[in-house]
Amino acid sequence: MAKYLVTGAAGFIASRVIEMLLDQGHEIHGIDNLNDSYDVRMKEYRLQQLEGRKGFTFRKMDISDREIINVLVDIPGKFDAIINLAARAGVRTSLSDPWVYINTNIIGTLNLVEFCRKKEIPKMILASTSSLYSITNPMPFKETAETDLPIQPYAASKKGAEALCYTYHYLYDLDVTVFRYFTVYGPAGRPDMVMFRFTQSIIEGRDLVIYGDGSQRRGFTYLDDIARGTILGLKPVGYRIINLGGQELMSLNELIAVLEQKTGKKARLTYQPFHKADALANWADVSKAREVLNWQPQVQLDEGISRLVDWYYKERSWASQV
Repeated sequence: MAKYLVTGAAGFIASRVIEMLLDQGHEIHGIDNLNDSYDVRMKEYRLQQLEGRKGFTFRKMDISDREIINVLVDIPGKFDAIINLAARAGVRTSLSDPWVYINTNIIGTLNLVEFCRKKEIPKMILASTSSLYSITNPMPFKETAETDLPIQPYAASKKGAEALCYTYHYLYDLDVTVFRYFTVYGPAGRPDMVMFRFTQSIIEGRDLVIYGDGSQRRGFTYLDDIARGTILGLKPVGYRIINLGGQELMSLNELIAVLEQKTGKKARLTYQPFHKADALANWADVSKAREVLNWQPQVQLDEGISRLVDWYYKERSWASQV
């Protein structure tokens, strides 16, 4: 069995990746700084699902701290790969505090590729973002699309991280799979993401704010599909940028209608002007994922939304407060 370092261990995607790897019998060292980018109770909940499991150890650490290189070196044995899923994510919050995005997404990535170089770790997976694509790119978005002009600090920080990984691939032969994730949803999702926020607002009878007219479209991807694809990315690829995203496109208005049907409750909608940092549409071409990883989404949108709603009702006593 293999030994992996997974960063952002209490995060939405990382915690599910760790669960799947533990199920396969691997040894996982998870790190996370448990920051307050969103309600820490959600991160603590995910971490509780992992604690006590055979093969899992956790340390509270910040990848943007340069000293992390020396601390990680002291862990006995050698890692087979680093799965870097720690990130500051979110388009709008990157406008108010771009510095923390640079620190986590660029400096943090630099620290980890340096650790790979020092410890001769052969493989790294980097979580990047579909926010690098813009409305000027033809849809569905291909990895070959022009992404040199990001329109938010978040996307710019991820572009920098991708470039650093290529540099270390070129100089030191580090094998890197870069995943550009599209909109991910599922149980215990990020509270700032539309799927969780809409579900919570409708069930709790709160005002649901729509920026624009609700016609903007997303290709939603269920968490398990994303986690499974991430693990497939551990294979040697040289240096590859690969989209992971759903191909069932749905507008926000359509999503609200589905959630109303699943919950049996009516949404209380209010509308605000569309924000120029947002994307009108987000849709992945996943042909490279199929070709390189033999991956494609398996969980249909209707089924995935049902699982999310069921989970929310089960955990409503605390999930309603995050």
